Amino acid sequence: MNRIWDARTYDAARRRLVPCFDQFYGAAVEFVAQTAPANPRILDLGAGTGLLTAMLVERVKPRVIHLLDASADMLSRAEQRLAAWRPKTTVQELTAPLPVGPFDVVISALAIHHLEDRQKRDLFGRIHEVLAPGGIFVNAEQILGPRPSDQQLYETVHLEAARRLGSSEEELAEAQKRMSYDRCTTLARQIEWLRKLGFERAHCFFQWFRFAVYAGWKRL
Repeated sequence: MNRIWDARTYDAARRRLVPCFDQFYGAAVEFVAQTAPANPRILDLGAGTGLLTAMLVERVKPRVIHLLDASADMLSRAEQRLAAWRPKTTVQELTAPLPVGPFDVVISALAIHHLEDRQKRDLFGRIHEVLAPGGIFVNAEQILGPRPSDQQLYETVHLEAARRLGSSEEELAEAQKRMSYDRCTTLARQIEWLRKLGFERAHCFFQWFRFAVYAGWKRL
């Protein structure tokens, strides 16, 4: 879905439209920093302009960065942002074969929810394959409420918080149009998929209404 974003304005809009941005992205970064091996090999799926990886590199000093996204314009921005780290880039959809790896960390932020459920499960399986033993998958994701009333609460809180941060009604209308194409899934279902695919200790360690960060390890 990055193809319908303007790479030039993506970063500023992200902070308005993800009201918990600092805690949300920060939780993913802190988790990797505390649990990944030294100088990890990192694969960022749906990397966009490199926001998440840029926050991560100063903490973990990776030896390999591979950025994957369907938008060449987004990846061009990411390459500029991360030029000092000489990232590898791949322009492709998440449904295509992943880079071979192995990787110590696979990360993603607000990308996988664009896939149908069967495609999500398939991607999780392919992520498990490219991880090194003991490697971790960390997903900062938009989730579906477990009940309709929860989902309505998520949506109401999200929009009201975005307005307070300066999102215009036009920006919110455009965001809602984009989100109408999303295929979000409940947090519990995604964690269960990870466990069935062989990820160990799969669990959620941050949630703010519709935004959650969860992770799983590949067995040593």
